[in-house]
Amino acid sequence: MASRSRSLAFRLVAGAALWIVAALAIGGIVISALFRDSVERNFDARLSVHVDSLIAVTTVDISKRLVISRTLPDPRFDIPYSGWYWQVSDPRGAPQVRSRSLWDKALVPPPPDEVGVMQTEELEGPDGELLRIRFIDVTLPDLPVHSPPVRFAVAARVSELKAELRPFNLALVWSLGVLGLGLGVAVAIQVRVGLQPLRRIRAALNNIREGRAEHLEGEWPTEVQPLVKELDALLEHNADVLDRARTHVGNLAHALKTPLAVLTNEVSRKGGPRTDAIDRQVEAMHRWIDHYLARARAAATGTVLGARTAVPPVLDDLRRTLLRIHADKALTIDVAGGVGTAAFRGEQQDLEEMLGNLMDNACKWAATAVRLSVATDADRLTITIDDDGPGLTPVQREEAVGRGKRLDESSPGSGLGLAIVSDIAALYGGELELNESPAGGLRAVLMLPAAAG
Repeated sequence: MASRSRSLAFRLVAGAALWIVAALAIGGIVISALFRDSVERNFDARLSVHVDSLIAVTTVDISKRLVISRTLPDPRFDIPYSGWYWQVSDPRGAPQVRSRSLWDKALVPPPPDEVGVMQTEELEGPDGELLRIRFIDVTLPDLPVHSPPVRFAVAARVSELKAELRPFNLALVWSLGVLGLGLGVAVAIQVRVGLQPLRRIRAALNNIREGRAEHLEGEWPTEVQPLVKELDALLEHNADVLDRARTHVGNLAHALKTPLAVLTNEVSRKGGPRTDAIDRQVEAMHRWIDHYLARARAAATGTVLGARTAVPPVLDDLRRTLLRIHADKALTIDVAGGVGTAAFRGEQQDLEEMLGNLMDNACKWAATAVRLSVATDADRLTITIDDDGPGLTPVQREEAVGRGKRLDESSPGSGLGLAIVSDIAALYGGELELNESPAGGLRAVLMLPAAAG
């Protein structure tokens, strides 16, 4: 859930969903209230029509009693406890004439505020149901002068009013639910489309990291364009810094190696025991300078965006070079099939340095053959180098990689090649493993990040 809360898309969709739910809920309440008001007004209008009809058919007989000249046309007034009732009563509420539907019951409306004004109330009906009643006090002209007004009332069940509201409210809920779902889908689509430039930037940066592009290419929306420009400027600045670092490393290498070469020449001419001691120190300085310059250069290039190196050409060049260097041993260097389009996500010179050290080491100690194989798995590139030489013990393998210890002073070289390979591989997030080869010698397994094809 924490990762979702950090998602920009999730925040936008969730925020919009909350607003949609709130707006639809408020809108639904308002619409339902307006519809209820309209239904109530229509319901009251029907009751008022019956009240007016009741007034129209009420007369006074010769004995000054109230009588109904004809019944109201709605048959529900004739069915006992049908829910529709009318009543004509005196101001005290005593019924004078009433509908058959009331049977032996009576309506007891509250006294009106003013004679001649129609009022609406809700009260309990004959069978306990809630009634909505419309009533009015009217002074009839046929009654003696100063006679009290007559109260006319018509009532109907509130449940019938609610029965008219229920289908509408149900349809309103379903309609607003479908509308809310549709708006949610629309918001999700809009957010996905709106954030598409960010996904394009991520894909473009991945292309740069994999070496398939150098800049964020293409047309970008106005809002994203400043970000694209800053990223391109950052990439160019990073490339400039790395170029300067490489230049400084190269200058340092030349600046240090030249004096060391002079010292080596001077020492070789003088001879003597002190000369041997100085010679060993100069050689040690050579070794450590090579080691730390290699580490510095690899550190500067290990995270270069856009670096991508095809493996087959590097293997072919190193194979031809090493066959010439070790021509006196009549070695065979075989590269197993399946190399194909394997690529390393890094600088070519770093791959050449790692493979050059490993292959040269294998050629030095191999009796007759060196064999290489390349495998790619997802984003991992694995290069295996086997030789049929004497190999190394487990302790020697650990010392060669972990400590950079030279194991044989009789062979030329700094003795730090395997340690340098391990350091450079680690800077790229890879590693070097030394094992016993099936051919009897040493197996070096170099695992590096693979570049996409």
